[in-house]
Amino acid sequence: MRSIASLSRDRTKRQRSRRSRLSGAPLRAAPRPGHGSCSNDRPQGDTKVSGPLAGIRVVEFGTLIAAPFAARLFAEFGAEVIKIEQPGSGDPLRTWRKLHQGTSVWWYLQSRNKKSIALDLKSSEGLAIARDLAASADVVIENFKPGGMEKLGLGWDVLSKLNPNLTLVRISGFGQTGPYRDKSGFGAIGEAMGGLRYTTGDPSSPPARVGVSIGDSLASLHGVMGALMSLLRVKTGQGGGQIVDVSLYESVFNMMESTVPEYALSGHIRTRTGGSLPGITPSNTYETADGQYAVIAGNSNAIFKRLMQVIGRPDLADDPTLAHNDGRVPQTAMIDQAISNWTGKHSMDDVLAALEAADVPSGRIYSVADIVSDPHFIAREMILPATLPGNVDVKMPGITPKLSETPGEVKWQGPALGAHTDEVLAGIGRSADDIDRLRKAGVVQ
Repeated sequence: MRSIASLSRDRTKRQRSRRSRLSGAPLRAAPRPGHGSCSNDRPQGDTKVSGPLAGIRVVEFGTLIAAPFAARLFAEFGAEVIKIEQPGSGDPLRTWRKLHQGTSVWWYLQSRNKKSIALDLKSSEGLAIARDLAASADVVIENFKPGGMEKLGLGWDVLSKLNPNLTLVRISGFGQTGPYRDKSGFGAIGEAMGGLRYTTGDPSSPPARVGVSIGDSLASLHGVMGALMSLLRVKTGQGGGQIVDVSLYESVFNMMESTVPEYALSGHIRTRTGGSLPGITPSNTYETADGQYAVIAGNSNAIFKRLMQVIGRPDLADDPTLAHNDGRVPQTAMIDQAISNWTGKHSMDDVLAALEAADVPSGRIYSVADIVSDPHFIAREMILPATLPGNVDVKMPGITPKLSETPGEVKWQGPALGAHTDEVLAGIGRSADDIDRLRKAGVVQ
């Protein structure tokens, strides 16, 4: 099957022709940086078109996490992503968590390769610009509360008439329909309602949260997946654009494995099990003699036998009642205790060395300090050098997945508010004088 980039060539030519008619010239291309660079000081205009999503234009009406993360993934793989922000303040993520010179380092990551345009959507001229951008886009991504785009005059009824081939990704707490659609919903609520919180943590403690915004991130991934499905349909001539309706709670719920049929069949309610993998034995976290914790997964029958030999329990390796998982599960506590007795006598390094020699999946629990110094992360280019304003060196996460022929790349970090306003407006036909007038009027920044 042809790639989306290949399939989009005809559409790209039409878009360029349209933009050329509007502005008199296509947007200029800047030199393309390498994969391993991430400077915030290089020119942040258009770069050489590259990547599997080259020729795809994405317009982002998003703040904080879900919609911006989805748009970031498009940007990392070659799509032109135009992020619309509120003049003056911009995306609240700009000041979340740890800051560098007043700007969040998360912002520099979340918005890399994006173009920022500061646009007042409460003004009629600002809305006209937003409609023009949507008309030129392949994908629009938003994460307003349902009805938010409609209140602005940017609902599907308007956008689909302007651009019949548009894919509109709508990420919300509970989806665009149903009795909860109008409730406020953030990632934490989606994680709770989707079932993840109920199964996370130690059984003797209250439900815990994962230490990152996993609900928002899962919704982002579902949004990208749905958008690519829709784009493929458009580019192959199977049909026009459509709405991709993504909810936070459903994105979490989609990860909940067999919990529903288990409950429907037998009334079983999966709950918190600490570090173990419920219903699969042995797979748990075990303390070592030096106070660290090793994750050991003896999931398969053959691995279980090898693990028992390593820990000095050939009797358990040869026990026919433990030969299969359904026999081991009722004996989980006994098996875990046997493994703990062994790990408690050895250092982490010795435990992992012995298990690796026996080909038993195992590993230490990494902190971020472990991650950034790990040779495998580095070899896979998952830790990239970057430069923050003021010529300050920093490390940033790399890009995944790894594509052999059209890999993603970092062209620039999250831009300053309105850094691309002039460029983007020129691309949809606004003259320099008109842009200056809009800026003086506070419509753009």
